[in-house]
Amino acid sequence: MPDNIPNVQLRAWRNEQQLTRAEMADRVNATPTGISERLTCDEERIRRWEAGEVSWPHTSYRLALTQLTGLQPVDLGFRQNRRGQSRLIEATVVPMDALRAEAELYGTMELAQQLQASDVGNGTLEALAEAVDLLCRAYPVVSAATLRDRTQKRLAQVNGLLGGRITLAQHRELLVITGWLTALLGCVHYDLGEREEAETARRAAYEMGRQVGHGELMGWAHEMSAWFALVEGRYEDVVTAARMGQAVAGHSSAQVQLTLQEARGLARIGDRREADKALTRGADALAKLPLPGNPDHHFVFDHAKWVFYAATAYTWLEDNDRAEEHALETIQMHTRPDGTSNAPMRVADAHIDLGIVHARRGNLDAAVEQGMAAFDIDRRSLTDLVNRAGDLDRVIRQRYHRQKLAQEFHERYVTARRALNTRHSEILD
Repeated sequence: MPDNIPNVQLRAWRNEQQLTRAEMADRVNATPTGISERLTCDEERIRRWEAGEVSWPHTSYRLALTQLTGLQPVDLGFRQNRRGQSRLIEATVVPMDALRAEAELYGTMELAQQLQASDVGNGTLEALAEAVDLLCRAYPVVSAATLRDRTQKRLAQVNGLLGGRITLAQHRELLVITGWLTALLGCVHYDLGEREEAETARRAAYEMGRQVGHGELMGWAHEMSAWFALVEGRYEDVVTAARMGQAVAGHSSAQVQLTLQEARGLARIGDRREADKALTRGADALAKLPLPGNPDHHFVFDHAKWVFYAATAYTWLEDNDRAEEHALETIQMHTRPDGTSNAPMRVADAHIDLGIVHARRGNLDAAVEQGMAAFDIDRRSLTDLVNRAGDLDRVIRQRYHRQKLAQEFHERYVTARRALNTRHSEILD
């Protein structure tokens, strides 16, 4: 897995101009500096810039880029002294360890005594906040059912404290903690196909954020609404919810995620121009955030996630080349040397994107292979998987409905849909 920070601002500029890497390289060479300095920019150099392998190009290339784009290097995502700021994709504690650490935290006698006390001290609040953080970091790889049950248990314990003897400040902190737990619970409910429970949790999280004036928590509740609408095919509602969330989220990960959800909603309705603009706005907003210490946290937006969201947006816009480029890089960024992944749900979606691209290009074998790979991912958001697999199934059946491979994939998709409808994910195994 790469240690570099992807340069999403440069990539967003190129995408909005609808340039390939080779075309952008030619334009760099054709600038006044490119001509006078006889620059030899090529596709590989652009790739290295975008991958973050080169964080601060040579002076002549920086000048040529400014001449080409009208933007300063820092506005194109370049930074000096970025060396050493690695491990963006892979956190120091892997998500499965986060779940174990959360259990150990609650297993200590000290915290158990604090939870049973009538007073809530600062130590209790700090321990609770750490527990919530660990549960949110477990989201990418821990099964949704396991995480749902653990989160419900913690919520019951925290709710007990709200009825105890606490100050107004402690009441506010407990509401924020409860809000994050409730938002996480809503996400795993939706992953499991528990739609009504998910919406109830989402509304509760929003209300807690509203009561304490926590804009980011309110923003994530709006983001969940946009996500639900996206999966359910209500694409105008995606854009509306995303924009409502951006209005309250402040400068935060929620704001970036909402902007990218807006881009995906716009892509679904075929608005290429506005989708590109939203992707660029998201990249610019992300660049202003500090680098995340724990990018595996569900409510943290990292640079690799921008690449992942862009892959799906370009798949829906039927820009096959860009979709393939972003999907392949998503899989590469999140695959460890031993073949396991720290973001299996992103990887599953990227396989679906690649499957759709292959199907459009006439390669049924590769399309089905990518689709089956998505089903084989261990950590699955069943709701999202069925929705995205349905995209691939429709393309395959439209083009290859009489072929045996197409029928085999359709049967696998129907099995997954049945598992979602009956809430029995084990029938997929």
